[in-house]
Amino acid sequence: MNGSHAVLRMSMIVGTVAGFVSQAYAQAAPAMGLMAHEASYELSLAKARGNAAVSSANGRILYKFGGNVCEGYSTDFRQVSRIEAGEDRATTSEMRSSNWEDGQGKKYRFNVVNQTNDDAPVLVNGTAERGSDGTITVKLKQPQAKTFTLDKEIVFPTEQTRRIIAAAKEGRRFVELGVYDGSDNGEKVYNTFVVIGQPVSAGRAAESSDVATANDKLKAVTRWPVTVSYFDRAAKPGSGEQTPIYGMSFELYEDGISRALVLDYNDFVINGKIDKLEVSDSKPCK
Repeated sequence: MNGSHAVLRMSMIVGTVAGFVSQAYAQAAPAMGLMAHEASYELSLAKARGNAAVSSANGRILYKFGGNVCEGYSTDFRQVSRIEAGEDRATTSEMRSSNWEDGQGKKYRFNVVNQTNDDAPVLVNGTAERGSDGTITVKLKQPQAKTFTLDKEIVFPTEQTRRIIAAAKEGRRFVELGVYDGSDNGEKVYNTFVVIGQPVSAGRAAESSDVATANDKLKAVTRWPVTVSYFDRAAKPGSGEQTPIYGMSFELYEDGISRALVLDYNDFVINGKIDKLEVSDSKPCK
C-alpha cells in the first residue's frame, strides 16, 4: 500500500487536537490547552516481515500545528520518504498537506498533494461540514468534483484525537471510531480501533530519549502509549477476522504532541523519531 496515506493520518494525530462535536464534552474538557508547535521526525526502517522485499527505508516528516478552539486548528505537513526493495528498485514519495478543522468538529478543509517518483502529482482537496442533524456533507473539488454524505457518527481527525485523550483521562482502554480525513481519493472512510496503555506520569523517564523527553514543558505533562488500527469501512466482512490495512503506535501527550512513532504497514514497519521540536503557547481566543 502507499504509506503516505497513513503518514498523513499520523500527521493529524501528531498534534491536531481540536474541538469535539458534543457541547457537553466541550464543557467538561480538561483545562490543559493545546500546544502550538513545529516538529521534525526522522523515518527509518524498523523491520520487514515474511517475504517483504523492503531492504531499507528513510525519510523525514515536517509538521506545524497552531490555532485555538475559537478560530479552529490548522496543520501544515510535508513528508518525503524513500523505500528500497532490492535489485536497485526504489520508490520515492512526497506528500504535502494543509488542513483546517473548526473548534467544534463541524467543519473540515483539506488540501493534499501526493507524488511518487516522477509521476504527475495527485491532488485531493475539498470541504466537509456537519449539518444540524449530524450528517456530514463532503464536497470534493479534486481529483474530480463530487458531493456525497457520511453518517453522523463519523468524526474528523482532530476530533478523533480529542476523544482518544478524553478516553485516556477517564481510564478507558479502548475506543472505536469511524474517521474521515480526505486521504486516498477523498472518498475513503476508515473504522479505527484504539488501544490506550497505562499513563506515563509527568517526570517519569522514557525508555528512549529524544528532544520531546528533554523538553522542559513536556516533562510536566502526562502521556499515554497509544495504538491505532485502521480498517477499510467499505470492505465487506468475511468469515474470518478482518485484518487492519495498517496501524500506528505512539506516545501521546495530553497537550497533543506525539513521540516514539511506529508505522506498521503489515509487510514492514517504520520508526519515526522526533529530532526537532519548537513549542509555544497556543493562540488565545479573542
